[in-house]
Amino acid sequence: MKLTGSEIIIQVLKMHGIDVVAGIPGGYILPFYDTLAKSGIRHVLVRHEQAAGFVAQGIARTTGKPAVCLATSGPGAINLLTSVADARCDSVPIIAITGQVPTSFIGTDSFQEGDTFGLSMPITKHSAMIKRVEDVLETVLSAFEIAASGRPGPVLIDVPRDVQVAQLDVTDAELSAARKRIADFDRFAEGRRNLFRTKSGDYDALVAQFADVLAGAKQPVLYIGGGAQSPEAAAAIASFRAAYTAPVVTSLMGVGVTESAESLGMVGMHGSYAANRAMHDADCVFVLGARFDDRAAGVSSQFCPNAKILHIDVDAAEIGKILPPFASLVYDVQTALPAVTAAVQAAVAGGETAQVREAWYRDMQALKAETDNLLVGRRTESALPNPRAFIAGVPAFAEQCGLSARDIIVTTDVGQHQMWTAQCYPFVRPRQLLTSGSLGTMGFGLPTAVGAALANPGKRVICFSGDGSILMNVQELATLAEQQLDVTVIVLENGTLGMVRQQQKFLFEKNYSASVFMQNPDFVAVARGFGLRAADANAESDWHKTAFAKGPCLVRLRIDPEEDVLPFVVAGHANIDSLR
Repeated sequence: MKLTGSEIIIQVLKMHGIDVVAGIPGGYILPFYDTLAKSGIRHVLVRHEQAAGFVAQGIARTTGKPAVCLATSGPGAINLLTSVADARCDSVPIIAITGQVPTSFIGTDSFQEGDTFGLSMPITKHSAMIKRVEDVLETVLSAFEIAASGRPGPVLIDVPRDVQVAQLDVTDAELSAARKRIADFDRFAEGRRNLFRTKSGDYDALVAQFADVLAGAKQPVLYIGGGAQSPEAAAAIASFRAAYTAPVVTSLMGVGVTESAESLGMVGMHGSYAANRAMHDADCVFVLGARFDDRAAGVSSQFCPNAKILHIDVDAAEIGKILPPFASLVYDVQTALPAVTAAVQAAVAGGETAQVREAWYRDMQALKAETDNLLVGRRTESALPNPRAFIAGVPAFAEQCGLSARDIIVTTDVGQHQMWTAQCYPFVRPRQLLTSGSLGTMGFGLPTAVGAALANPGKRVICFSGDGSILMNVQELATLAEQQLDVTVIVLENGTLGMVRQQQKFLFEKNYSASVFMQNPDFVAVARGFGLRAADANAESDWHKTAFAKGPCLVRLRIDPEEDVLPFVVAGHANIDSLR
């Protein structure tokens, strides 16, 4: 049968089960949109291309599978690139399909021409420009495989307009082979390409070495990161913890893999004192899908300085990049950890250090109870609400309205509210917190919440934002209203760029340069102007009844600008020397 380039792309999307995409059309992607409109795939019209990438992230982060976003050439594609870069930094598998000027126009500075391919190369896992319709099928099939294999990440496909409309004879046998290829890739985890996996001949010896070090450790710590952010990895970790006693800490991206109540909290700049102390005093740190980035490790020479590091990560490039491991496995957590668990069970049976580890665990839990509370950083004389207590209490309010706390999905923007949410919200499962970690992109929360709601009908999505972040993509309130999704946007308003102001407070002698807003909109009125329900949590004691009714809503909570996110590690200081 004869298929256009656009029709071939649609065929592959359907084979992958893609039933919703987000984007904005424009001249050089219109042929694809014409085909899309006839395909049965749902299209969500966002109001800014950056939001399309974040919608795709909301889908991908909650499902663990690649999601798709669209943009036209030039400014459309360039607007999209921030969310693509964010996906690269946080290892999120999205497929960005962009229109491009016809191949004969490339390099002529034609209308809305931009070097999307060149611009995207440093910020994607893989980029491709398709210049022949004969290459469409293989390129799109490979894009999904690359996005999902090894360490996940975004793939961008730039498709010139003439390739979208060009026709090609595609046989039923070729389409059947494509379906089989996709099915085989999904079925066999070992078939997912990872060229740098630990060699099978070394695997058993390394597992035994892991078990030997863990059996001899007296003050071990389990450090969990975003590479363990899946139900399968969480189950493997639960089995390991049943066999081996050690306090748990997480990176920001690892929050929720274990229940918040079972963890000492985050490590790093705004990590809990107990988590940072445990890492500093540990004699063994077992790292699962985490890396030692600067926000977590701080001064790396003073981060777990006396510990033997055991590191499991799917990305060989992360092992030894910052701190050298004593032993490492280049594998995904859910595959490698069960073998380590079995070996540890045999190694610790009757071991003399078990009681010492138990005492260490109890000491760290006691330190958490002593130092971790909702008043850390609180401006006690303020008449305005404590944002930490408010955030911690949100799931209980939701349950009063008939929602399940376990089913809630939380997104955040970037700033003080993000850290308070990571510190104080009682997370109970993996993939419950969606936040921009490595790139730290303001404007992330609202469109990501839209994507999460699209992928999880029947679940409530709560987006915590600030008055700085929400205005970065506030236009997506129109998308939210149009889609009538079960999303509650909670804006913590303090009239400032809160995290910037806090750093100026502590590091720049309170020289508040460009961090205080001289004028703020009425966010309740803004939401209603977009057609949403809205509530003022300062004035309405039953705000939650409005917030968690069916459909979208915005809630505004005014807080004191003097509220700080503590602990706070000043640059150049060890994590245990935090301001508390």
